[in-house]
Amino acid sequence: MTDIDRAVGAVLGSAAGDALGAPFEFGLPGVFRERFPDGVGELCGGGGWDPGEATDDTQMAVLLGESLLERGGLDLPDVFDRFRRWAAADPKDIGLQTEQVLLGGDPWDLAAARHFQVDTHAAGNGSLMRAATSAVYFAARGRTETMDAARRIAALTHGDGAAWEGTAVLHELVRVALLGEDPLAALAEVDPAHRDRWATALAPDWHPDDATEFNGAVWPCLGSAVWALRTTRSFEEALAAAVDLGGDTDTVAAVTGTLAGAVYGSAAVPTRWLPVLHVPLPGFGGRVLRADDLRDLARALATADQERRSPAWP
Repeated sequence: MTDIDRAVGAVLGSAAGDALGAPFEFGLPGVFRERFPDGVGELCGGGGWDPGEATDDTQMAVLLGESLLERGGLDLPDVFDRFRRWAAADPKDIGLQTEQVLLGGDPWDLAAARHFQVDTHAAGNGSLMRAATSAVYFAARGRTETMDAARRIAALTHGDGAAWEGTAVLHELVRVALLGEDPLAALAEVDPAHRDRWATALAPDWHPDDATEFNGAVWPCLGSAVWALRTTRSFEEALAAAVDLGGDTDTVAAVTGTLAGAVYGSAAVPTRWLPVLHVPLPGFGGRVLRADDLRDLARALATADQERRSPAWP
């Protein structure tokens, strides 16, 4: 059974990592440590972001999670429609590939594939950044189903199978962590065509300096998140290590927060961050979610299967 506190940790932790990393996006390595030399970081804002404001990473994760709950499962056309409505509302930040796929006018089941035919560099980390909610929702259903769901959700916006497999690996790592086991000891069932490359990025001796692509790509993004978790001893230390890598700091930290939150639980998310943490939802009536809303969302996602299978009260 899914640990509810760890599930809340994954969703809340992802949002916190996103907001922590946002002001440092596309900066050089070491900038975070220069700002916070004692390693105690704050949701400081900057670069167009208010303190504690979550970016497209968490916004899309919330939309995905709400679709899963409201539709009673994975309704891919509904997820795509929500993403498209959000993208059309001119959010502060949206990945170029994601924007092209969502707003290109193609139907949900063809948009990413058609984009991939034109632009073969489609293994961005945009499918990882939004996966905290879906990973929590599908965790109780076992390895095969959670990894399959991850691939199908990733394929809505990413035509490269490498992104599908990376998202599937993240789903599986979260599932294992929610069971109270060590996610770093789990070797997911990666498609053979992608297995060697993922084995390299997730190897115990891999370091972000070994990456051959910018960490906006799916391999170094997830590899860096796993490295940050592996080489630190607390939630906050893991996020600080992730942000200090520079580059695509909000997404690397969001993925790190997903994993670290699932491992350490919700109480590990610094309480000083929570009053300012917030998630605007462009295109959805001016809604803004706060930390308590994210907790409620995570609990609902983690218990959805249990509630669906419970007998109705007379």
